[in-house]
Amino acid sequence: MGEPVFERRLTAVLSADAVGYSRLMERDEEGTHTALKAHRADVIDPAVASHGGRVVKWTGDGVLAEFQSIVGAVQCAVAVQQEMHFRNADVPEPQRMRFRLGVNHGDVIVDEGDIFGDGVNLAVRLQEVAEPGGACIPDDVYRQVQGQIDVEFADAGAQRMKNIDRPIRLWRWRGDATLGDVAGPDAAGTLLLPGRPSIAVLAFENLSREDDQDYFADGITEDIITALCKFRWFFVISRDSTFTYKGRNVSVKDIARELGVRYVLEGSVRKAGSRVRVSCQLVDAASGANVWAERFDRELADIFALQDEMTETIVTAIEPELSGAERARAKSQPPDSLDVWDLFQRGQWHYGRWNRADAVEADRLFRSAIALDDGFAPAYSILALSNLVHVLFGWTAQPQAAVAEAFELAQRAVALDDRDPMAHFALGRAYTIAGELETAIAELNRSLELNPNHARGYFGLGLALHWFGRADEAQPYFRRAIRQSPHDPMRWAFESSIGSTYFHAGAHEDAVAWLKKAVSHPNSGFHARLSLAANLAELGQFDEARAELAIVAESQPDLTLGGIATMLRTMNDTYRERYLKVLRKAGLPE
Repeated sequence: MGEPVFERRLTAVLSADAVGYSRLMERDEEGTHTALKAHRADVIDPAVASHGGRVVKWTGDGVLAEFQSIVGAVQCAVAVQQEMHFRNADVPEPQRMRFRLGVNHGDVIVDEGDIFGDGVNLAVRLQEVAEPGGACIPDDVYRQVQGQIDVEFADAGAQRMKNIDRPIRLWRWRGDATLGDVAGPDAAGTLLLPGRPSIAVLAFENLSREDDQDYFADGITEDIITALCKFRWFFVISRDSTFTYKGRNVSVKDIARELGVRYVLEGSVRKAGSRVRVSCQLVDAASGANVWAERFDRELADIFALQDEMTETIVTAIEPELSGAERARAKSQPPDSLDVWDLFQRGQWHYGRWNRADAVEADRLFRSAIALDDGFAPAYSILALSNLVHVLFGWTAQPQAAVAEAFELAQRAVALDDRDPMAHFALGRAYTIAGELETAIAELNRSLELNPNHARGYFGLGLALHWFGRADEAQPYFRRAIRQSPHDPMRWAFESSIGSTYFHAGAHEDAVAWLKKAVSHPNSGFHARLSLAANLAELGQFDEARAELAIVAESQPDLTLGGIATMLRTMNDTYRERYLKVLRKAGLPE
């Protein structure tokens, strides 16, 4: 008998897989199985059918489908993820089921209704490198669907994939519920406008005669940013990025383009005796027109009412349909006196200097603010975070006591104001360092519910997920932190963390690319270079790995594997041991 002759055809293939399915099954076997069946029946099967495809097979937590139309296959992927966005909206974070999807177009073998071959293999590889809640397609598929679908795919560059001989240029799209309508950079690196009103508030200029009054103008700016962040309708750039333009001569149009926003608010503050004058203007960068400009003259005693008035004026100018209830909710809760606010703002300035002497002075000022007004929640939150910084930077001889006090301070802040996002953020970070994952995630999610524009909130949630062995879910939060604050002083940490997620996924070339970005920042921490050395060693580039360790040794001469193990003592055991094993191979001493 001759060799069997199989049918071959050119087809579009969709591969889908549930993220972290084993972890979900371990938590709740019956509930997870029931949820997967419901998603299959209510979302995936109908979406495949309505876009002209057929489900070839379900493989446990994954599905393989084929389509006659490439456009139909990609539209199906988008439809599935958008529907999952809404289905996950009211599901607690630990129970959410997310999918990765890959779409390819290629030649397949058909045998008894199943499909095989390179066309299928590549679809599966694409699904494996897609982001949770998103889809990944190769360049030839992108060229065929470009302009025919209503979402933007981002260029992920040429990458080598397992068991694929040639590098393939990839394109990724995200549709995650938490990250919403915020697109990342396009292929040229341009930040796309979000699908909701977007604004950057520049640091107000200090026109007072005293040079040391910068903190006062900065404080007013920060309070306006904080108030705007409470409106979920707005996309608000972090102060850590907008303040990088302070003292620079950059046009409003260029700032808006670099930050990916439509509106820019700029202004000035002049403080004289017991009075203050605040002048500001809101610019629509797309047209260059002033939406409004105003000057406010007030007694210093009225400064908090002035901030509320300015915030409501901005909100009304940008989005007049916002409800009065939301405006009322966004009203600030001022401290008992301007002296408390003054101490708090001065402490914020020192806290942001990131050195030990300023950290000590920041603590003193925050404690003084609390002594004057023991009901001012923000002072407790920032003092809790300051305690954690002392622990993480090695600035305290009593780390356990510092963490314990951070818990007490953060819990006090939440008790004083349960709607303060910083209070929940501080408590979430404390729980992360203490190794209590579920509680940490709950607090950090609560923080982001209250302020969906908090870049470091996304970073904190990503760290918590990554720290406890869920790197596959963490990366989108680090990417969102970058989008929310493109010029953040902590951008090196955002990029380094993305590199770490690629390390644990085994994508070491991707990891190296991100970690080289991280170490290019002049203020990057030594952890970024350690991670870079580890990934270089995994790629067999031992000379380069040792060179990175030598740079680390210049600032950390006593660093050892034992020291790193201590720093990572509450990290997921598998992650920690894998990392230490590779660092040992790279040459870090015991």
